Amino acid sequence: MTDTSAKKRLLAIIELGGYPNFADLYRQAGFEVATVTSVRKALALLKQSAPEVIVAEFNFQSDFRDRTSSLESLLAVIQRSPQTQVIVFYDREHAHQFEKLRSRFRIADALPYPVDATRLSERLKEIAAATQSVDRGSLR
Repeated sequence: MTDTSAKKRLLAIIELGGYPNFADLYRQAGFEVATVTSVRKALALLKQSAPEVIVAEFNFQSDFRDRTSSLESLLAVIQRSPQTQVIVFYDREHAHQFEKLRSRFRIADALPYPVDATRLSERLKEIAAATQSVDRGSLR
């Protein structure tokens, strides 16, 4: 029998920030939170286990030769974990570049800056309710 009281896991990738710390909101939605400051560190954690949710930033980088941002690398890896939902924060100024990325990868939701905390909370609660708790190891 599966323990339905087990917390679901959320990985927050905060590279640039500039928005409120949503850790309390994530916990209120029923998630155990792990935070990293780079996609590289997130990729290392994903080798151990896949969280139910990843919240990340789309930071457009025009100097990349073969991709638009480091988020692209993360999305490519996470495609192998269809149970993981990805929520992306993005700048409206880069919406066009983000939509190109979004057309190629599975993204559960995208929220422009300033991030609407109510919408984020509602979306996380929907994901938490729809996701059955599965033991896949710890993100610590």
